[in-house]
Amino acid sequence: MTNSPLTTTEANSWNDTRIELIVGVLLRSGVILAAAVVLFGAVLYLVHHGHEIPNYTAFHGEPESLKSPVDIFHGVMGLSARAIIQLGLLLLIATPVARVLFSAIAFAIERDWMYVGITLIVFVVLMFSLFGST
Repeated sequence: MTNSPLTTTEANSWNDTRIELIVGVLLRSGVILAAAVVLFGAVLYLVHHGHEIPNYTAFHGEPESLKSPVDIFHGVMGLSARAIIQLGLLLLIATPVARVLFSAIAFAIERDWMYVGITLIVFVVLMFSLFGST
């Protein structure tokens, strides 16, 4: 019995098991990356502000500099601890969004057009919930 190399279609086949494995790696990687970024930002924040006594008498919301992704990115470039934590939270939010987008692409590769349509509807609803409401 000889070991014959896999044909191109066998080696590149997209089956449900392979897609599930990739989705699992995508979700785990996204959550681990987001947690690492938040942890780094938290350590940096505690190094700079850990000795301060918090003032709980007045609530101060999120500053304007942390409300848009562009401003968060600029804050990260300046090593702002709060911006780094905010970036980690954005990565955490982006993880399931990337999963839905990957699923749509995988279904398209499999030529499963009904699931492509359903997944794209889920993606549009997700995008609307993130960006469409004011």
